[in-house]
Amino acid sequence: MPLGIGCTARPGQGRNNKTGSWRVYYPILDKEKCTKCGTCQLICPEGCINQLPDKSYEIDLDFCKGCGMCAEECPDKAKAITMHKEEK
Repeated sequence: MPLGIGCTARPGQGRNNKTGSWRVYYPILDKEKCTKCGTCQLICPEGCINQLPDKSYEIDLDFCKGCGMCAEECPDKAKAITMHKEEK
């Protein structure tokens, strides 16, 4: 699928594209701290952060690989996304 500059593809569908049990960390989004700037959605390499009708965001953990880019790039004044270790 061709993409324009600044566009991202939707995460793949089906069992083959879901994150397996190998993920070490996962993000948690605190909606109270979120400023709804959209940086996390733009920076996510997997395209698994979605904007909801109320303009808030949610992270689809089925496709999240736990890279932490969303937490790293969340603006300092918000820091609404924190990374947590997976319990095995």
